[in-house]
Amino acid sequence: MGSTSDLPVMTKTADFLESMEIPFEMLALSAHRTPREVEEFASNAAGRGVRVIIAAAGMAAALPGVIAALTPLPVIGVPLSATLEGKDALLSIVQMPPGIPVATVTINGGLNAAVLAMRMLALTDAGIAARLDSYRASLCGKIVKANADLSAIKYNYKTN
Repeated sequence: MGSTSDLPVMTKTADFLESMEIPFEMLALSAHRTPREVEEFASNAAGRGVRVIIAAAGMAAALPGVIAALTPLPVIGVPLSATLEGKDALLSIVQMPPGIPVATVTINGGLNAAVLAMRMLALTDAGIAARLDSYRASLCGKIVKANADLSAIKYNYKTN
């Protein structure tokens, strides 16, 4: 993340990865304020065993693109709502030049970034794939329960 002010959104990412037993690193790196540290992190990530990088940033949102330019690993960008309701960050992340892709989730979409990273990891890890399947089944279960709860609500003209 660009700074610790991004932690409220990125806590959702960390909480999900923790619950799914996916090892992760959590760092504050700024493309503008700590460019050397960003370069060192991105250039050495694959060699340290990192397989996917989630990078969150607001405003100019350079961090995901800079990391993507410095590593062969997939990078998932999380645009943060710092100014302009996060639209500036979203546009900064999705408008990468050809050859430097950054997968991008919704504004403040830290949870979806974690799920997308898990999907990537599940391609080559049966244990992660099994946990992902369980998670997806739980999403279905939540809607089934919600419909059961809704059926208990009575209205004079409700037909179901």
